[in-house]
Amino acid sequence: MSRKSTIVRYSLSEARERAARDEFQTRADAPEAESLGEDFWNDAQVVLPHGKTSVHLRLDKDVAEWFKNGGKGHLTRMNAVLRAYVEAQRRRSREG
Repeated sequence: MSRKSTIVRYSLSEARERAARDEFQTRADAPEAESLGEDFWNDAQVVLPHGKTSVHLRLDKDVAEWFKNGGKGHLTRMNAVLRAYVEAQRRRSREG
């Protein structure tokens, strides 16, 4: 059974427009978040994401089509698959 995703992505300008129109709603049954406490930010550190590198990549036609058929974000999904492979290989090399 396929479930519809509840994740919605907006550009910054779209998000600002929706916020100005007060269109963001919290579900009535959403739980209240626990307080982080006053000293939560005392030890907080900024963690920057890894940089991205632009590459030219030749793929098999069926592979590229499969990812594109998943809709917007196909390059992000390709990156996620490659990252999972790299992490699995790193774990194997540490264990072996």
